[in-house]
Amino acid sequence: MAGKTKIGKKPIGRDRVIFDVISVVVLTVLSVCCLLPFLLVLSGSFSDQTSILTHGYQLIPETFSLDAYKTLFKIPEDLLRAYGVTIFVTVVGTFLGLFFTSMAAYVLASNTFRYRYQVSFFFYFTSIFGGGLVPWYIFNTKYLHFHNSLIALIMPILINVTYLLILKSYMAGIPEALYESARLDGAGDFTIYLRVAMPLCKAGLATVGLFIALNYWNDWYDAMLFLDEGRSDLYPLQYYLNNILTKSQAIAAAAARSGLPMSEVPSEPMKLAMTVVATGPIILLYPFLQKYFVKGVTIGAVKG
Repeated sequence: MAGKTKIGKKPIGRDRVIFDVISVVVLTVLSVCCLLPFLLVLSGSFSDQTSILTHGYQLIPETFSLDAYKTLFKIPEDLLRAYGVTIFVTVVGTFLGLFFTSMAAYVLASNTFRYRYQVSFFFYFTSIFGGGLVPWYIFNTKYLHFHNSLIALIMPILINVTYLLILKSYMAGIPEALYESARLDGAGDFTIYLRVAMPLCKAGLATVGLFIALNYWNDWYDAMLFLDEGRSDLYPLQYYLNNILTKSQAIAAAAARSGLPMSEVPSEPMKLAMTVVATGPIILLYPFLQKYFVKGVTIGAVKG
């Protein structure tokens, strides 16, 4: 019986060790630099107004205080309703935005669509040159009647041309042989779109979906334009918190004019507490979509 040949591992060279050490050090420093601002925001939200005005923002609160959160949660029903509006708008807007954007991307990436270049140019041209804010506002309110409704928070930012071009490039990278094979089996365009194109573009859909969700979650501008002051029941989270901050600053200014101590109004910690309240939930999406981001970065880097 022939003896087994033992194959040892290839020793790691000194250059590789030096490169790994430098990479770990650089990435650690960058990670700390990215983490410090968030820790500063979190610490400041639990700080006292007087300590912030006296000593500035610190990583460890000099005087621990919950005044900012108490002020935000004085009316929890309004805050929860604003959360509900934002969650509804984000979920519905992301689903519809992904659906229509991916369908348009499939059509523009299809070789069977004769005028795909002309239509692509139309999308690209309108993303660079617009009619301006006033015509856009008049068109949405007078002709489309986007006013004092949840539709006004969803439809104006439903389609983003940049995301459309990203998905178009993803779908254009799918081999045409897969489409031809599906057509030979009797599949129509909508079936090919659902069962061939969509499953092969999960990385692009996850990335674009997160971008769309962030747009809806952080949007307050449309609420300011299309919602009246009396429709506070439709205020999304960002616009609701912006109103609280504006009112707190007005109260602080009035207190200064009347001779009252401004330290009683926690306007500075409230800014940071609003950031924590507004960004906390959306951060939870990143761990679930991280693998799709990695795949989205490396896709197409290696050709078979």
